[in-house]
Amino acid sequence: MATKITWLGHSSFQIETAGKTILLDPFFTGNPSGTREAATVEADVIIVSHGHGDHVGDTIDIAKRTGALVIANFEIIEWLGKQGVENAHPQHIGGAHQYDFGIVKLTIAHHGSMLPDGSNGGSPCGILLKLEEGTIYFAADTGLFYDMKLIGEEGIDVAILPIGDNFTMGPADSVKATKLIQPKRVLPTHYNTWPLIEQDASAWAAQIRKQTTAEPVVLEPGGSCSL
Repeated sequence: MATKITWLGHSSFQIETAGKTILLDPFFTGNPSGTREAATVEADVIIVSHGHGDHVGDTIDIAKRTGALVIANFEIIEWLGKQGVENAHPQHIGGAHQYDFGIVKLTIAHHGSMLPDGSNGGSPCGILLKLEEGTIYFAADTGLFYDMKLIGEEGIDVAILPIGDNFTMGPADSVKATKLIQPKRVLPTHYNTWPLIEQDASAWAAQIRKQTTAEPVVLEPGGSCSL
């Protein structure tokens, strides 16, 4: 069965692969663009990119209810342990680990990571998922950085890049990032959740087609594509 990527709104994604359901930054409660209720979401694995509330989101409740394995940086895993999350695996920037569904490697990201209660959330991260059917780069919340060229050397089938601006890359920098990464396909994220990060994804997609070799894939919240 092909790996399925579903945008759940804002910066939350569900990846179904190798018989596992993986949630990236599961933010449902209080998410204006959310497509699920936290109480109904199932997960085998949760990966958290950084400590901000719109990315840690509903991790605690979902992890406790489902028993899902939570993967994040060391500081976030320590904090989650204090909230009662027991099934967790810490990693950190540049480190990779083999799981039964594939390899997870954390990359740099230029952003913040303070946790909702003000605790230290360590360094923000991007996420490389090396799966049997291909490699996904989830940049999470970040500005543009030239080392994206090195990330691209991993061979990226799908890049998921923020375009909302103000807190992350905007459309123009996202196009530059695509040039550096050279993925086969690129998905926009972290936009249109609130007025401050409203963007025209169709105009962004037109620039991706014009300036890069990547195929833009613009999903509606709840929409899916295959790896």
